[in-house]
Amino acid sequence: MSRWKRPLARFAGTPSDDLSDSRTPETTSGFLTIGDTTYIDPEGSYPLDHRADGSATLVINDTDRHITIVTERNSHHSPAPPGDPTAPAPAAGLVLAPGERTETRGGDSVRVG
Repeated sequence: MSRWKRPLARFAGTPSDDLSDSRTPETTSGFLTIGDTTYIDPEGSYPLDHRADGSATLVINDTDRHITIVTERNSHHSPAPPGDPTAPAPAAGLVLAPGERTETRGGDSVRVG
């Protein structure tokens, strides 16, 4: 029996057996509502369109992740060229935890995660 312990011990700790080291990204589960639009299992960023009458836009986070309402720092609301080092970076305006909701008049997009 002692002959088999050594070869089997070599395979006991292989990385393929370690489930905690999974490299697959977690997916978001739930619903994200921005104004009158609801997204199912959202990933990435979504536009935050403001109403013409100036009223606040409702944002509801019914997902299992935090969401961020992103406000662009440039006043023209146009993206800078990708290689422009002087371009202002987006700034986080508000973070909503799972289950939270808010009404906003500011922000340009909503980022999940």
